[in-house]
Amino acid sequence: MLWSVLLGFLFAPVAPLLYPHTKHILGWLIPLIPLALFGYFVSQINPITDGEIITESYEWVPSLGINLDFRLDGLSLIFALLITGVGTLVFTYAGGYLHYRLGTFYLYLLMFMASMLGVVLADNMLLVFVFWELTSISSYLLISFYNNKDDSREAAKTALIVTGASGLALLAGLTLFGIASETWSLGTAIETFDHHHKLYMPILILIAIGAFGKSAQFPFHFWLPMAMAAPAPVSSYLHSATMVKAGVYLLARMHPALGHTDEWHLLITTIGGITMIMGGYLAWQQTDIKRVLAYTTISALGILVFLLGIGSGIAVKAALVFVVVHALYKCALFMVGGTIDHETGTRDLDHLGGLSQKMPYTAGAAAIAALSMAGLPPLFGFIGKELIYEATLEAKDLPVLGLTVAAFIANLFNVTAAGMVAITPFYGEEKHTPKHAHEAPASMWVPPLILGAFSLGLGLFSVQLYEPILEPMVEAVYGNQYEVHLGLWHGFNTMFALSIVTILGGAGLYMMIQRLRPTAHALDVGTQFGPAVIYQRGFMDGFLWLANQFRQQAMKAHLRYYVRIIVVTVTVAVLSTLLPAIHLNELIHDLDEVRLYELLFMAFIIICTVAIPFQQSRRAVIALLGMVGFVIAVMFLLFSAPDLSMTQFAIETLTVILFVLVIYRLPQFRIHSSMRTRTIDAVLSIAFGGMITLLVLIIINEPFQSQLATFFVENSYKVAKGHNVVNVILVDFRGFDTMGEITVLAIAAIGVFALLKLNVDPIEPEE
Repeated sequence: MLWSVLLGFLFAPVAPLLYPHTKHILGWLIPLIPLALFGYFVSQINPITDGEIITESYEWVPSLGINLDFRLDGLSLIFALLITGVGTLVFTYAGGYLHYRLGTFYLYLLMFMASMLGVVLADNMLLVFVFWELTSISSYLLISFYNNKDDSREAAKTALIVTGASGLALLAGLTLFGIASETWSLGTAIETFDHHHKLYMPILILIAIGAFGKSAQFPFHFWLPMAMAAPAPVSSYLHSATMVKAGVYLLARMHPALGHTDEWHLLITTIGGITMIMGGYLAWQQTDIKRVLAYTTISALGILVFLLGIGSGIAVKAALVFVVVHALYKCALFMVGGTIDHETGTRDLDHLGGLSQKMPYTAGAAAIAALSMAGLPPLFGFIGKELIYEATLEAKDLPVLGLTVAAFIANLFNVTAAGMVAITPFYGEEKHTPKHAHEAPASMWVPPLILGAFSLGLGLFSVQLYEPILEPMVEAVYGNQYEVHLGLWHGFNTMFALSIVTILGGAGLYMMIQRLRPTAHALDVGTQFGPAVIYQRGFMDGFLWLANQFRQQAMKAHLRYYVRIIVVTVTVAVLSTLLPAIHLNELIHDLDEVRLYELLFMAFIIICTVAIPFQQSRRAVIALLGMVGFVIAVMFLLFSAPDLSMTQFAIETLTVILFVLVIYRLPQFRIHSSMRTRTIDAVLSIAFGGMITLLVLIIINEPFQSQLATFFVENSYKVAKGHNVVNVILVDFRGFDTMGEITVLAIAAIGVFALLKLNVDPIEPEE
């Protein structure tokens, strides 16, 4: 499994290199990578359906007990199959859709595919987070692919900020989960975690925020419609089967540990219910095909979260069926939308019509996908819709009527949206489009037709094709064994009646869209008070205002202000932490052992230091600084450090000479600061010096437990063949450090020499 994840990362840099030499066939070569991975995961279906869980582990940070752990069970397998199977078709579709920077596009897409595989296969909490953030970064690159457009850059930035910020919440939640479970292994933690743990609520809230942000749940949903600025292959992949499903996967994975509680039901079901109704309601008000699909994606993700919030066996079963249902029809419809835009030059439904004669294959793919989206038999979507209603009707200890009504409203809106994207562009009066419409290349209509064929095949043969793998999936999410059965026909029952009413209601709303849309827009308060407005005006604009205020107050373009900020921050932070926890009388002891000459040296250093600010000559200041350095060198010598003393003597001598050379060319010395400024500087200097003194006292009072000195003494001659321990440390044990320091000094010397060669006349300071 490690290599299945690494394969995408390894081949990603190869795609741009191949593009100049294989322009016409690259779109057929690169899809072989996800196809090979799809074949590998297909080969694992039989072991998984037999009840086996495949695990792999490699050492990563063994000192902390952190490994590269991977786990393949029913849940991770179905997501891996979607990522690679749908990925193969999207990669193929991209070859026909894009003719601009195709190699770079495949680079980003392979990185994203590998990151997403890492998320669903990782069995270590920190590893999950690493891949989680890699999906955010790679999706940022994909959404901003048209980086010459403002809306693409803004959409990518918004997606990165929202998913990145929620990812930090996820990191905190996973960290608390690891602490509470006393392990970083995700599988072990899920099996051993106790709902009654005192950290349960913080863990639930933080992990839920991470999932809500990634899966575009209310109130984080606004980033997903903006992301439609990305190319159609990106929308087909990220927003149907992969990235936006990562949050759903996380909730499903955590369900055995965090689910089955009142808090879980309330939080997850409520947010999912709000999202699915809101997304569906906003979808039919759009005229851009991709925005219609974007809002229905939000609604579908809400349905998945809603079902996981209910958490019963039938609800989990419905969610895991709908994961596949949605991936198949939504990816196909995004491809159809991209094809329409590619061949006509517009995605606006008000300017489209009568395309079925000119684009028959695309129209056929749209029809099959839309029928599955609307939940009509014999498509797989019909089974999914029936299970959603069954899950709400059989919910225990929850308001059945409210859940069923919410699911009905969301499904009704989805039926309407299905008609908008499958009927409006292809039938009715033919309309003039910016480009002369014609059928797209085979690489653009074959993938959505294949997805449609899978929707039809799974609907007709769900018992044979999907039921075997569904049982280990449900067991992985539900936490217990649960017998599953799938089928198209269960007789005339409540679920079937709700399906009929849903289809009729959705069809009726579709026919009334033109009359209802103006009223809906007039009543829309989301454009003024919604989460998107709060994000832009309250969050982004607020931070920019705060940054501007800080710049005006703190960024004075004078070095002394920056130094003051640093000194005050460090001093306050350290003293506020140390003073309450220490006793000064315990730090100061053994004063009787201080020798007279040591007191004289200290007094001399203090006198020179105090005298420096009062000097009127730069030469006097340099002389006093040099005297302080030389006295310290003598102290090193008295404390048996001759090497250090010789180094200090050399450095001080060189520093004094360099300072003299520099001040020789400086303007005449003047005092520009006021008494108030000098007083503030003096107070800050004393406080900072006191803080450093306190730190030194604490350090020297700590017991010396380092084993490094013993190691270097024992190994200097034995390993490095040197008697001088200090020299051996500098040259051998820390040779690279020393080489780096020498390099820095050499660069600095070159810079100084270049400045001296400029021979610039001194500049008089401003009054």
